[in-house]
Amino acid sequence: MNCEICGMEIKGQPYKTKIDNSVMITCKECSSYGKVQNAPQNNNQKRGKGKTRGRSNQNNRQQPRTYTKRPRDEYELIDDYEKVIRQAREKKHLTQKQLGEKLYERESVIAHIESGKMVPDTKTARKLEKALNIKIIEKLESDEREFQDQRRFREATIGDIAKIKRS
Repeated sequence: MNCEICGMEIKGQPYKTKIDNSVMITCKECSSYGKVQNAPQNNNQKRGKGKTRGRSNQNNRQQPRTYTKRPRDEYELIDDYEKVIRQAREKKHLTQKQLGEKLYERESVIAHIESGKMVPDTKTARKLEKALNIKIIEKLESDEREFQDQRRFREATIGDIAKIKRS
């Protein structure tokens, strides 16, 4: 994970820092530029004891739950989604208004999607796929995802912009 201020890789736990009404993930050094919202907790710190009711909690104590984060599959729309949607709608002899009513969406939303002015979110795209019996969402392959991740880190950070302004 990289710091959103300086762009350097964060060693240890990241800090959530509020800088000019924006909460950012920062390294320890950059957390001094704003107000720390959420500092990493050490395992040695003791948590406050809550009040217990009735009998002792020792017998009823449950093991803490551990959750593992599943890697999310990433999806993306096909390049010519607007043409595919329009052609499938016309093939089923539906108007934009009828398709909108079927999907519980406005007619203008369907019109904007078909014209390419609006990119449907995943939920709407799934509804379109089901209603029109088409395929407009494709799963990103792992090497495509890695390429997108690499491209994300080449973008300018706030620290880069500050350096540019100073020059």
